Amino acid sequence: MTSERSRTITQSKWFLPASSLVLGAAILVAGLIGRQPVVGVSGLIIMTAFGLFVLLAGSRSETVRGLRGDGRDERFAMIDLRATALSGLTVIIALIVAWLVAIARGQSGSPYDWLCAIGGLAYLIALGLLRWRG
Repeated sequence: MTSERSRTITQSKWFLPASSLVLGAAILVAGLIGRQPVVGVSGLIIMTAFGLFVLLAGSRSETVRGLRGDGRDERFAMIDLRATALSGLTVIIALIVAWLVAIARGQSGSPYDWLCAIGGLAYLIALGLLRWRG
């Protein structure tokens, strides 16, 4: 698949709603396998509702069209990049705090330790690759 083709798929107004439906179905299956049908059905309902909202509200909202992909421009791409970076930083800080709390309680720190390691390694690899390419 060429990058032009993948760009077209992700910029379709149907990509995010369809992805939400697929994720909702995965939550349903996981909930049923784990004998937690309420969690599974709730996840499916929430993800389907989100997908429908994004699909139907997109014609009225530049933000939703940008999130959905069919209203993206360079400005929204930069907003998305900054929002992604802030989200990643927030998750990393939360993992570090959770790890510190677990250690302070005399626990092993798992799974926060390996999640922190994955985040740190991903950052270092991305930094190196982006520096090498640019």
